[in-house]
Amino acid sequence: MPNMLSEASSPYLLQHKDNPVHWQVWGPEALAEAKARNVPILLSIGYAACHWCHVMAHESFEDGQVAALMNAHYVSIKVDREERPDIDQIYMTALHAMGEQGGWPLTMFLTPDGAPFWGGTYFPPVPRFGRPSFTQVLQALAKAWEIDRARIDETVVEMTRALAASAAARPGDAPGPQVLDEVRGRLLHGVDWTRGGLNGAPKFPNAPIFRFLWQEAFRTGDAKAADAVDLLLTAMSQGGIHDHLGGGYARYATDENWLIPHFEKMLYDNALILDLLALVYARTKNPLYAARAREMVGWLERDMREEGAFAASEDADSEGVEGKFYVWEAGEIAGILGLEETAFFGRHYDLPAHGNWEERIILERKTPFSDPATEARLAAARHRLLQRRSTRIRPARDDKILADWNALTIAALARAAAVFEEPAWLELAAQNFDFLRDRLGQADGRIAHAYRAGKISAAGLLDDQASMIRAGLALYEQSGDESCLRQALHILHAAEAHFADGAGAFFMVADDAADVPGPKARHVTDGPTPSGIGLMAENYARLYHLTGDASYRARAEALLAAFGGRTAMLGASPVLLAAADMLENAVCVVVTGGDKALAQAALAAPDPAMVVLQAAGGALPPFHPAAEKATDRAAAYVCQGGVCALPVTTVEALRGLLRKG
Repeated sequence: MPNMLSEASSPYLLQHKDNPVHWQVWGPEALAEAKARNVPILLSIGYAACHWCHVMAHESFEDGQVAALMNAHYVSIKVDREERPDIDQIYMTALHAMGEQGGWPLTMFLTPDGAPFWGGTYFPPVPRFGRPSFTQVLQALAKAWEIDRARIDETVVEMTRALAASAAARPGDAPGPQVLDEVRGRLLHGVDWTRGGLNGAPKFPNAPIFRFLWQEAFRTGDAKAADAVDLLLTAMSQGGIHDHLGGGYARYATDENWLIPHFEKMLYDNALILDLLALVYARTKNPLYAARAREMVGWLERDMREEGAFAASEDADSEGVEGKFYVWEAGEIAGILGLEETAFFGRHYDLPAHGNWEERIILERKTPFSDPATEARLAAARHRLLQRRSTRIRPARDDKILADWNALTIAALARAAAVFEEPAWLELAAQNFDFLRDRLGQADGRIAHAYRAGKISAAGLLDDQASMIRAGLALYEQSGDESCLRQALHILHAAEAHFADGAGAFFMVADDAADVPGPKARHVTDGPTPSGIGLMAENYARLYHLTGDASYRARAEALLAAFGGRTAMLGASPVLLAAADMLENAVCVVVTGGDKALAQAALAAPDPAMVVLQAAGGALPPFHPAAEKATDRAAAYVCQGGVCALPVTTVEALRGLLRKG
């Protein structure tokens, strides 16, 4: 069969449509061809903004001799990990079970029925980095398939057991304070207290981890937990991982000082960082965080809008060179700003004559956020540099729309709108939610995963349902609009109908998923994004505190208990642990009488484990601890543990009752 990628919708697959490799799309046809030919499958998984995916493509997949080997001995399948995270999850788990470190491109070798037997990530065209060449790998595994099938079969059995074990729930007691304390302690032990983030390099934002630490500061009063988050955000916001001209943050820094980014920008990273910026600013009032939040939303609106939502990512490469769009020469900056402004700018951003990375300059702020006049002058200089940068050839943009990443952005925009007093951001979030509901919503209430060029390209996963429920609840809390709650519950009912495992937890894929091999996975580990299971636990906890309905508490407890037996592994599930805290300790602020100042104070609070119920007239939920309170009087009731405090009518009094961190 020829290369079949020309009709794909994924920008990543389309990048490979002209390769001499006879690429197939994932599906029954490709697996059937492998069975008919009795050859293994070479599965290559990546994404459009992945630098090393581009490198391997140029070195190997565009090479006619390498392609001939692949075409002769394998059925080669390309998968976009962002479009099919369910497929990626299966084979990344298998790679880890083989003792290999994960990453992309993910290169896996499978039997014709999709069972993995060997794998790796990037392979060079010649032996280097302690790795064999890709050609050597292709030849060796093709030979093994011919003469050593028994050994391959043994590996398949081992991998099948490993995948089944990873997919299994581990029931036990729901995680309590002792577990949260232990995980917090381990995470704080791993913090780089000099540079921010976790120890070592590369440096990732690790937003789910640091959001858990921020919430722990409110549960326990542990100042170190709050300090770790503050240090992370300051280091990232000053470092080269932040785009000081265009706004937004790159996916990670390759060094331990946050200077050298891997230049790709992902929607999910920026959504989660925006949420953290808002939470920490709400407590510290650090103007640096307000500036970075506004710059990020400016980037989202200027560069990432796609129809009524946001595109998935921007590439690291332009003109085939990583970072070329973003870096500078000192003389180039001087030619744009002039000598006097360059001298001023250079007092705040290092401008070494020979650069700070590969003879080029990555902009990095070296001075603290300063007085308004200084910041205005620096902003004017950055704007001039941005204007010049805009004339360069831009990196490619992956313009597919992913429901889960957009929903994370909606929730972050909703919180940031209140904290930074930007009502237009809430309107932007609401418009995005409506777009996803209208274009990716299914008749049965489910939300599809991926959409591009007017059509859905991937079915919905648990992460999509959970993120959209969370987004709907965020809009409900911000606006008090009952329709947002109804829409969130509509998606919740569909998720329970199609993803529940019957034992309190959820599968990653739906009950009618027909092209996912192996046992259905229950994915509870947080990566760069929260797990769908962790978000579902948070949704149940939030609904319990908003409504007082004990059935939501029971469902949250069952979900938490489904993984309580994996105590030693719960440190990899900080979102689930944060949900356990929310269920037991959350504060619900009930604002009555339509008092905008009280609502604003509650919505802009820094505690993640807090919910806000705006009740302006009409009855409160019948099971809520504030159910009998009058709703036509301007007041706020702080409810916790099934009991509501006396009403308060001033912002100062309300803040005095909230959970301290």
